[in-house]
Formats: sequence, structure tokens, C-alpha cells
Amino acid sequence: MNIIVFASIVVAMVAIHFLKPNALLRLGAWWIAIFVAFRLGFEPPLPSSMVFMFMFIVTIATLAFMSADSERMNEVKNVLVKFMVDRAYRVPLVLVLIGLPVLVAWKVYSDSTQEPEPPISGRTIHPVPPSEITFKGKSINLVTDDNPFRGLEETDPQAFTEHVAEGRRVYYQNCVYCHGDNMTGNGIFAHGFDPIPANFQDPTTIAMLQEGYLFWRISKGGPGLPDESTPWASAMPAWENFLTEDQIWDVILFLYDHTGQRPRARGEVHE
Repeated sequence: MNIIVFASIVVAMVAIHFLKPNALLRLGAWWIAIFVAFRLGFEPPLPSSMVFMFMFIVTIATLAFMSADSERMNEVKNVLVKFMVDRAYRVPLVLVLIGLPVLVAWKVYSDSTQEPEPPISGRTIHPVPPSEITFKGKSINLVTDDNPFRGLEETDPQAFTEHVAEGRRVYYQNCVYCHGDNMTGNGIFAHGFDPIPANFQDPTTIAMLQEGYLFWRISKGGPGLPDESTPWASAMPAWENFLTEDQIWDVILFLYDHTGQRPRARGEVHE
């Protein structure tokens, strides 16, 4: 979150409040403030498609708020009517009537003629993890530490099944919206992100990785990506802020169980 952007928005809105403009200008100022907050107020930046979706909802909410009160609605209507019929506003009205179609046409033209550009730097799909991470104050060695519940698959199948079931619960409460019901990366929010979420059914994803690697990526999320993974603007949150260590290990068990994949063994080499 960009504190400077949000602080600037607060100062601007307070100033507008004291100026006491008409209802139309107040609503317009709020719409612009929300747009600026979505567009510039978050790191990594929100995808354009997500900003468009949010602003569509904000627009509908603004119109509903405007029409919910007859006095407010009449104030907005009077301002619009005055702008359209008062001779004093003839020049601004003509500029608006000409400018809006021109801006829309320019946007369509620029989008349709824009040449695709390669990434500004190389990207590594599976970046090299650190040898050790800290999870809520606890050090976890990604080289030597294994999933503490993987051994139950052989020693206590019933307990292993319970951990897989817990991983399933956590997945469908938190992860399904992006990674999808079948873990193919096509959840309902998937196409609002760049890149789209990982397809765990693909043999080039979790089947190539050790469970410690998945723990690192899940717990640290997009903010924990190293420099060689740029310029991917991963929207995946750092799940260590929301899940326990055991829950993350359980989710990892469920990922492999549901896809029929097996984690990469330590020291195993893939060509």
C-alpha cells in the first residue's frame, strides 16, 4: 500500500469537503479519488482488468447513491441541465461533446495498434529459493526440512488422510478462487492477474518441485518473489499472514493428492 497516495487522497477530499461543491462535483471527486487509490495506491499494482471491474462496481454504487435521495438527485439534475442549456457553458459543453468521443476513439486506436513488447528483463518461472526462511519467527531450512506430515502416508494412513482433508478445506476456503476447482489455474478471479495462477495439473509445476519449495512460495507469496522473477506482478498474497504452518503443509499434501502428482525427491535431477 502506497501511504503517500492514500494520504494525498485524504487531504484532497478534506479540502473538497470544506469547499462544499455541489453534489455532482462531490460524487465526481469521490469517483476520481477511488480510481487513483486503485490505480496508484497498491504495490504490486493491481491489474488493469481488476481496476476496471472495481470501478464499474463503484460507478453503479455512485449512481445508486445519487438516485437514492430525491433532493440529491434534483441537485445533480439541475447542475447538468444548467450546464447543457446555459449559454455561459456553451464552450465547455462543446469541448465535452467533442472531447469524449475523441478520447474513446484514441483509446481504441492506440490499443489496437500497440506492438507487443517483450519483458523488460528475463523471467524465471521457478526461481531459486533461499536455503532458509523465517516463518512467524521459526527458521525453516528448505534444503533439509521435509513436510512433517509426508511420512504419515506410510506410517499412519488414517492420520495422513486427515491432513489431506484439512488441506482440502483450506484450499477451497482460500485458494480455489484463483487456482480453480481442478487446480488448472482457471478460478473465477484468475484472468484478472498477470501472470495467471499456476496450473498444478501441468507436469512442469509441482511435479518438478520439492515440498519445501511450495512452502516457500505459498508462505511468502508474490511479495516474496526474488528479483529474477520480475517483471511478473504476482497478486498472490503472503499466506503466512493468514494460515498456520501446519495448514500450509496440509494444503501442499492436498495439492499432490488431488493432482496425482508426486513431489520431487531431494537430489533428484530432471533433464
